[in-house]
Amino acid sequence: MDEERALYIVRAGEAGAIERVLRDYSDKHRATFKFESADEDKRKKLCEGIFKVLVKDVPTTCQVSCLEVLRILSRDKKILVPVTTKENMQILLRLAKLHESDDSLEKASEFPVIVESLKCLCNIVFNSQMAQQLSLELNLAAKLCNLLRKCKDRKFINDIKCFDLRLLFVLSLLHTDIRSQLRYELQGLPLLTQILESAFSIKWTDEYESAIDHNGPPLSPQETDCAIEALKALFNVTVDSWKVHKESESHQFRVMAAVLRHCLLIVGPTEDKTEELHSNAVNLLSNVPVSCLDVLICPLTHEETAQEAATLDELPSDKTTEKDTALKSSTMVYNGMNMEAIHVLLSFMEKRIDKGSSYREGLTPVLSLLTECSRAHRNIRKFLKDQEHVLPPLRDVTNRPEVGSTVRNKLVRLMTHVDLGVKQIAAEFLFVLCKERVDSLLKYTGYGNAAGLLAARGLLAGGRGDNWYSEDEDTDTEEYKNAKPNINLITGHLEEPMPNPIDEMTEEQKEYEAMKLVNMLDKLSREELLKPMGLKPDGTITPLEEALSQYSVIEETSSDTD
Repeated sequence: MDEERALYIVRAGEAGAIERVLRDYSDKHRATFKFESADEDKRKKLCEGIFKVLVKDVPTTCQVSCLEVLRILSRDKKILVPVTTKENMQILLRLAKLHESDDSLEKASEFPVIVESLKCLCNIVFNSQMAQQLSLELNLAAKLCNLLRKCKDRKFINDIKCFDLRLLFVLSLLHTDIRSQLRYELQGLPLLTQILESAFSIKWTDEYESAIDHNGPPLSPQETDCAIEALKALFNVTVDSWKVHKESESHQFRVMAAVLRHCLLIVGPTEDKTEELHSNAVNLLSNVPVSCLDVLICPLTHEETAQEAATLDELPSDKTTEKDTALKSSTMVYNGMNMEAIHVLLSFMEKRIDKGSSYREGLTPVLSLLTECSRAHRNIRKFLKDQEHVLPPLRDVTNRPEVGSTVRNKLVRLMTHVDLGVKQIAAEFLFVLCKERVDSLLKYTGYGNAAGLLAARGLLAGGRGDNWYSEDEDTDTEEYKNAKPNINLITGHLEEPMPNPIDEMTEEQKEYEAMKLVNMLDKLSREELLKPMGLKPDGTITPLEEALSQYSVIEETSSDTD
């Protein structure tokens, strides 16, 4: 009945009546996302009627009411086929100021129409394949970039920027060709980076360093939403950057990484919005070539170093809170480098682990990012390893490595996670922090937890990975050295010596038990419930017969050489 009444007024009524009936329809169905199939034909006709109203000279308020109802109806994919035409798309482009003219955004009264038109386009393009094809034909991506350039430095039209960016994200998500067009033809990388700079109000103190006001106000909700949409669009634009990175683009990627560092060090209006902002920043950092991630850390100036030391010295002992804050700040400095952004990433990773769900989507991006940063940048690796709750020098080995609440304990638990991707990246992160040395990894995790990684890397017999690291030696604590002879290599923790069960057996009993074990293993092997495995010369696992034959070949070759 709602559709019938609205359709009747839209077809025959004047602008005021149309506005009233559509406003009532919008208020009633604002939260409607599932529609009755019986009224499908009526909704199609209502859409067609609305488009006919939009081409007329009607008041702005009437246009807004028409677009609000169109946005609600466009949630239903089934009705979009007949109404998604080139003519109707051009109507929406004109209302959204995406047509070819050079009109500036000066009339504030038009802003609600622009925003609602962009919302309609987001729904229609996302839900209609025909609209997606028409977007390519109408060169919608270029028009969106042009609109962004008109409003990139104007904060009072954040809603327009936000939905422009969202539509750009949807287009680049659905069409790989548009990603390439945005990246190279439309210069989307610097444009979207400038949008982020504007949202964060960045003031540069050096080529890749920005001023951070830790006591400043949080981002407004509008600025946060704009930044999140820009980060998502940038992710699509740069999704293959690590494959095709050219030296000429290095500067632009470094600027973007510096903006993302700033993003990590600021907060949004709420804790949830801050996490969403940082999550999208982490995803985008994963696309940045690893050689450009060095801007995440920056050297302290002489003034900052002197100021930090003076702050600690000047604070009286009774000012415990301020002293703790200053000491916390000093722990984010390593080897003369500011590690605040890396500390934020580490805290973000721990929060995602503590959530206990959606590890593949929520945890693996930040773990992968920290792994690559640690592999490529020595200062980052050493800072992370030296953190008290990550891989500190071992002293207490009475508990298993997976038992406890430190980051190390949590990561070791993930090494046996059911999700293969999660367990691999958790193990890889710890392996890199241990400079890809098997003996160092086993010290912190135990052989049982590390077996999967070592088998995949062909390192079950020991050794180290393929990457080069500095040769500075890790020193064991006296507590660890004293406990080492009694550490169970499989579980990685201290165990009291257990009595040997065969010490009290006679020789006949030992032989009987040995043959019993041999017969059990033989039965399991013949029934293919168990397959004896061995190590090949390269350290990988293979069936025992094949491993023995390879060693035989090596011995024969050695004998021939002699």
